[in-house]
Amino acid sequence: MRRRPVGILHPGRMGASVAATLVNSGCTVLWVSEGRGPETRERAESRGLRDAGSLDELCRVSHTLFSVCPPHAAEDVARSVASRSFRGLYVDANAIAPDRAVRIGEVITAAGGAFVDGGIVGGPPSKRGETWLYLSGSRAGDAAALLSAGPLETDVLGESVGTASAIKMCYAAYTKGSTALLSAILAVSGELGVRAPLMRQWSRDWPELPAQAERRATRVTAKAWRFAGEMEEIAATFRSAGLPGGFHEAAADIYRRIAHFKDAKEAPALDEVLEALGRRDDRHPERSSGEEDETDA
Repeated sequence: MRRRPVGILHPGRMGASVAATLVNSGCTVLWVSEGRGPETRERAESRGLRDAGSLDELCRVSHTLFSVCPPHAAEDVARSVASRSFRGLYVDANAIAPDRAVRIGEVITAAGGAFVDGGIVGGPPSKRGETWLYLSGSRAGDAAALLSAGPLETDVLGESVGTASAIKMCYAAYTKGSTALLSAILAVSGELGVRAPLMRQWSRDWPELPAQAERRATRVTAKAWRFAGEMEEIAATFRSAGLPGGFHEAAADIYRRIAHFKDAKEAPALDEVLEALGRRDDRHPERSSGEEDETDA
């Protein structure tokens, strides 16, 4: 009997990497072109994905769905799937707080489906050992089996929904949180006229830090629009665990201030980034359901 296909929501940069691993592992992978741009279509076609045409059809024919979208869209995407009475396996691989993962799981199971919590650590991989998809839930092993050939690696953490999201939140709390902190420090030191002596002192104590800080502050601009939402999810995770969430709420504000660089053809100069950080008019770019959904560490 021919195995039913797997669906991907949506093949942005990271979603396409998940889809490529599914294809490598012998799965037929479907996506939905409706509402997606030409860049996403080209990405999907280059990886051998087949267009289901509509979400209704994707939910009807797929035995498993992987959701890879910006964190703010994760719940809406899940509700859209649940409203179509999807009864297969739903894998949420988004950067969301554990409590949100539990809520999404409840939505999916109430509609008759099965749920697996996922969290991706790393950027879109080109080879094995670069990026890990952590999975938890009673059917986490089933999801991992679909991704056996790589390059995306999997690690099953047990049967508790929220565990995979928790490790993603804790990991990104440092990687992306520290980038926001370094960016803010550069902006403040410039405002106070002490950036040059700060760089000298950093060079004495941590020789690689000055160049690293500048590089991280400029390169993060392309993804800052999505990282703001992720910082809010991390803040909620901290509060749920009884710790203050204020640091990552501030990091979200930092990323919102540079979110308008999203569509720049190349990384902006450091002075442009720091000027944007110094402005006090928070920028809130229009949110999408996942046309661009690159995820990295």
